[in-house]
Amino acid sequence: MTYPDCVPVLTDGVVTLRSHIESDIAPMTQMGRDPESARWTTIPQPYDTSHSRSFIEEVVVPGWERHHRGWAIEYEGRFAGNLDVRGKGVADVGFMLHPDARGHGVMVRALRLATRWVFDNTEVEVVHWRARVGNVASLRTAWAAGFRLDGVAPGFLYERDQVFDAWTGSIRPDDDGTRHTPWWDSPVLEGAQVRLRPFDDGDAPRIVEACSDPQTRHWLPLPSPYTEDVARAYLASSVWNAATGTMAPWAIADPDSDTLLGNVAVLRMDNRTLTGEIGYWMHPDARGRGVMTDAVQLVVRHALTPIEEGGLGRRRLTLYTAAGNTASSAIALKAGFTHVGTLRKAERLGDGTYADLNAYDLLA
Repeated sequence: MTYPDCVPVLTDGVVTLRSHIESDIAPMTQMGRDPESARWTTIPQPYDTSHSRSFIEEVVVPGWERHHRGWAIEYEGRFAGNLDVRGKGVADVGFMLHPDARGHGVMVRALRLATRWVFDNTEVEVVHWRARVGNVASLRTAWAAGFRLDGVAPGFLYERDQVFDAWTGSIRPDDDGTRHTPWWDSPVLEGAQVRLRPFDDGDAPRIVEACSDPQTRHWLPLPSPYTEDVARAYLASSVWNAATGTMAPWAIADPDSDTLLGNVAVLRMDNRTLTGEIGYWMHPDARGRGVMTDAVQLVVRHALTPIEEGGLGRRRLTLYTAAGNTASSAIALKAGFTHVGTLRKAERLGDGTYADLNAYDLLA
């Protein structure tokens, strides 16, 4: 069959995948001009109608003859985006959503439809997803559509004359399109002196200041120099760890100015044993005010709250401090932790030496 008869129409009653039609060109051009579309893809810039038309005529139409299966996504009766699954045996997926369709789960539905059809009707045995590190929207889409989050591939993408690391994932025929890990979001938690919130890109300069401070660097073996690129990599890794169910991170912010004061997180979360570890650091201008004590107590309360009540459902938390870090040890005790032992020469400090490590735990 020739195009468009060769394109299977797929629908779940809400989202439909179909062949492209002439009326798709205008909204596709709008999509290509969207700043987020330009930021995370390699589509031509500036983008105009000729690019949309050539994409359909030169990529989508002939693609169906060479295992490059491209669909238009339709939602609420209008064009909502593009999706393609390309490859034989081993395939890759690519997608882009019109800004008007975002936030409604459209691409998750489209991904489930396309991957299921490919597995049931072709010889494809695995579909790979990849996105530039930092593309949280793409990561959340792949996660929600049932892709297993495989890891970070250093230097995997070459886009606009630059090399980027990539987040990667995959889905196979026996996957059912449901998520494999919890994604631990960071809900806003209000305390007496702080507001805990998700990090944002604007926090990077304050992270650099905190992680360049001599006292912070004494207790933590941090990269040197600690640059904004390092800070952004830290933020990206926090998102990845939240998506894979191993970490719940928060920015500690001033409740009035929203200025970053520090970081507190539940680390090394094991979702079988329902355990986790509390970790934290603070900006130097926030010390001595009880800020971290307030923040840790908020997170501990949230971590021990059952999942069905909106918490993390932990049954046991641990916390470790270098034996000489009396301020950090005091925070642990004020948060209700019990000192359960000391590990000899177990903590590597910033200067490369090793200190004894105090161990604390707290049971729900």
